[in-house]
Amino acid sequence: MKKLSAAALLVLATTAYAQPYDNSMTEDAIKKRLAPIGAVYLEGEKAAAAEPTGPRSGEQVYQAACFACHGTGALGAPKSADDWAPRIAKGKDVLLEHSINGFNAMPPRGTCMDCSDDEISAAIDFMTAK
Repeated sequence: MKKLSAAALLVLATTAYAQPYDNSMTEDAIKKRLAPIGAVYLEGEKAAAAEPTGPRSGEQVYQAACFACHGTGALGAPKSADDWAPRIAKGKDVLLEHSINGFNAMPPRGTCMDCSDDEISAAIDFMTAK
């Protein structure tokens, strides 16, 4: 029994010692994993909404921010021409207002907080033209 225990301890010690160094446990890596992913702003504080990064095409905005829902139809998001028809009938201004301010399950700006109003309008044009 002693020989078996000694052999088991030797195998465990050798195995533990032979493992490659894991960088994921460094202090910097741990701090990075524990860093906050967002912030809360109270009324009256300046919001941290990003400034528009430059004019993007409707397709670029669609691929970056809109596709997750409008490409899959998630949460009832319109994706086909039949889905868009009743919304288009309400007019472009209503579509733009709902896109900017949010409507039903759609969050404001469709989660593209750095999109300008013109970029959102271009994304609407791109999606409704498909």
